[in-house]
Amino acid sequence: MQTNQSQQPGQTLNGAESLVKTLLACGVDTCFANPGTSEMHFVAALDRIPGMRCVLGLFEGVVTGAADGYARMADKPAATLLHCGPGLANGLANLHNARRAQTPIVNIIGDQATYHRPLDAPLTADTEGWARPVSVWTRTAQRADQVGADAAAAVQAACAAPGGVASLILPSDVCWDEGGQVAAPLPPLSAPKVSPDAIEQAARWLRSGQPTLLVLAGTALREAPLADAHRIAAATDARLITPMSNARVSRGRGRFAVERVPYSGDAARARLAGIRQVILVGAPPPVTFFAYPGKSPRPYPEDAQVHVLARPEQDLADALARLADALGAPAVPVPDAVAPAGIAKGAVTSEAVAQTLSALLPEQAVVVEESVSFGRAFYPGTVHAAPHDWLQLTGGAIGAGLPLAVGAAVAVPDRRVVALQADGSGMYTVQSLWTMAREQLDVTVVVLANRKYAILLGELAGVGANPGKTALDMLDIGNPDLDWVKLAAGMGVEGARAVDMESFADLFAMANKRKGPFLIELVI
Repeated sequence: MQTNQSQQPGQTLNGAESLVKTLLACGVDTCFANPGTSEMHFVAALDRIPGMRCVLGLFEGVVTGAADGYARMADKPAATLLHCGPGLANGLANLHNARRAQTPIVNIIGDQATYHRPLDAPLTADTEGWARPVSVWTRTAQRADQVGADAAAAVQAACAAPGGVASLILPSDVCWDEGGQVAAPLPPLSAPKVSPDAIEQAARWLRSGQPTLLVLAGTALREAPLADAHRIAAATDARLITPMSNARVSRGRGRFAVERVPYSGDAARARLAGIRQVILVGAPPPVTFFAYPGKSPRPYPEDAQVHVLARPEQDLADALARLADALGAPAVPVPDAVAPAGIAKGAVTSEAVAQTLSALLPEQAVVVEESVSFGRAFYPGTVHAAPHDWLQLTGGAIGAGLPLAVGAAVAVPDRRVVALQADGSGMYTVQSLWTMAREQLDVTVVVLANRKYAILLGELAGVGANPGKTALDMLDIGNPDLDWVKLAAGMGVEGARAVDMESFADLFAMANKRKGPFLIELVI
């Protein structure tokens, strides 16, 4: 077993110590944790071995969502630390979102000792079986002297393009047994490049004169690849679009904009009517969020041809640059920035909030959007805001927004994070506020308090339901009203309530200039 310099000759390590040292050697220096009894040797190792930043979450969904947000901004994985199968189960929803975002995460899960597991103690579960559907790699360590090598393999698997969750399960005796070995980092698995034939074929599709849609996802939504995509669009009249939900989009003044497939199936089908060719760049074929009676689940015409330029695991930026060159597409200037209209006044509407965000968003902010129904105008209405990155809920499992903000703030501490958070989904992981306070993270949380699951009211209409009081009561979270200012205060986060656009603008501007977290409850 190859070891690195962090393990001196004759030094005795247990499995947990070899895990921590190997993670650090592989560049994993942040751990989001909610440990339990089975993980105490890992916790003790973190105390003895310097270099790992440990961030505590009070619920496993906060831990897994924070690891997702961290990696989206850091472009490298964090580790999680979860307690046995049930702890993993509590974190699965945001691991599902991370899987959809293709986020690299080293997912460490403690488990029963190998000799204790056959006795069926209360926490015994099919931990590996639960981890596998959200993971690109899953392994249960068997011996202390293998833990380091397992950890290095987990990091390599998580970082392999396009990225994913690598789940390493550690029985407690494997952690406390001596004989641990520190493994050297494994070589990264670089993203393969698209073949010359694929580039030439895509150029022929684009030269055909047929109305063509380029669907961009993943790393194709960073600043340089977006510029190349616009070169292609300008040279061929192709249209550019992204899936409705994306892990990270580079946006704002001085950058090229790209629209998203609308959430509403009817609106999406209207937007994409007439398309004859769909070319995928790291994206799956577009699909509506849900099925509805008598309506197509495809937002593009049924008879459109679907082609693939690049699969998600391929080098998307290189593919777009080479395709633009093959088309002889010259560079195109970024459209002139339109000065924001200024701070909105009066009643709170989606458009008014977008206008104020566009005027006041800090330079290089990270926007985390889980605005669900009310935020329909936020993305299109902030195209001329200061340069920023836009992170979204990717897998549809609500409760990602506040944890994503935690992770992003840890990853880029020199940038303000703005979380646009619906109140209903915010309650799924409200414990994130405590972690923001504990870590003094620079996060401005804007809670959109309409006191209902408004998105589900639309879904009831979409399936032709005629709801009565019982149905409507299940979608109402205003009896009693949630008091987000008091909830935040109870977790150490200062907050205030805004009831109109003037008070929102004042609070938003103030919050972004101060250190640490601040919550604005925006009453809708």
